Amino acid sequence: MKTNMNQLGRYAALLMGSLFMAYPIVILFGNALKPNEEFTSGKLLPSEIRWENFVDGWYAIPGFTFGTFFYNSFFISVLSVIGTVASSAIVAFGFARLKFPLKSVWFAILMLTLMLPTQVTLVPQYILFKNFNWIGTSLPLIVPHYLAVSPFFVFLIVQFIRGIPHDLDESAKIDGCSVPGIAFRIIFPLCTPALITSAIFSFIWTWDDFLAQLLYLTDTSKYTVPLALRLFLDNSSAVTWGPMYAMALLSVIPCFVIFMSSQKYFVEGIATTGIKG
Repeated sequence: MKTNMNQLGRYAALLMGSLFMAYPIVILFGNALKPNEEFTSGKLLPSEIRWENFVDGWYAIPGFTFGTFFYNSFFISVLSVIGTVASSAIVAFGFARLKFPLKSVWFAILMLTLMLPTQVTLVPQYILFKNFNWIGTSLPLIVPHYLAVSPFFVFLIVQFIRGIPHDLDESAKIDGCSVPGIAFRIIFPLCTPALITSAIFSFIWTWDDFLAQLLYLTDTSKYTVPLALRLFLDNSSAVTWGPMYAMALLSVIPCFVIFMSSQKYFVEGIATTGIKG
């Protein structure tokens, strides 16, 4: 009986925590269905459901639909994920398996960049991309990801690779496998959980990014979803809150679907790379 009561109390606490975490989503969903005049009422759920908020929000930006902005966000996010995972995996393999001069020093420098705030590198990066004539294009948001600029992902994959026995490398060398062959045929397939974890984080961070996109994207036709949501506040003094929240709700769905569909690999990747400790 005591054990059952303890389990009941634990499940009740987890349920309350889940409801607390879901509260912002409930507010977002309720606001997406509210008429504009009800936003000052303080009600959690609308008294009149307005499904047309989704249609109005989809066509709210003159000359564009939100399909354009979703496409731009997917284009930037998918290419960024590919570059992040590929470059981080290659760099991580080098630090975890190869021997080269000052390897520990270079790895320490890489880890030190984790402590640099984004604001420190913002101005130098902007000047660099301006000299490349990349301002107004998607290149500043995509190309750096192919150069392993995210030390967090490198560290995560390095930790995973270090847990793979070196005997596999030795066996592959005896069979005549080259270093690239060891990486692509043995190590990287075994790193699938860590690679998927990196892909999930990279997609969510790129999809939700606002500052970098605000700096580098100047043409409305190239705007992403976060920038398009800002246009609701710029169009006129009378903000259409319902359609704006409806589009904000739609913008959450891709991250939610990707996280839920890859949750098993995400948990495995975090648990086996030492991040939990």
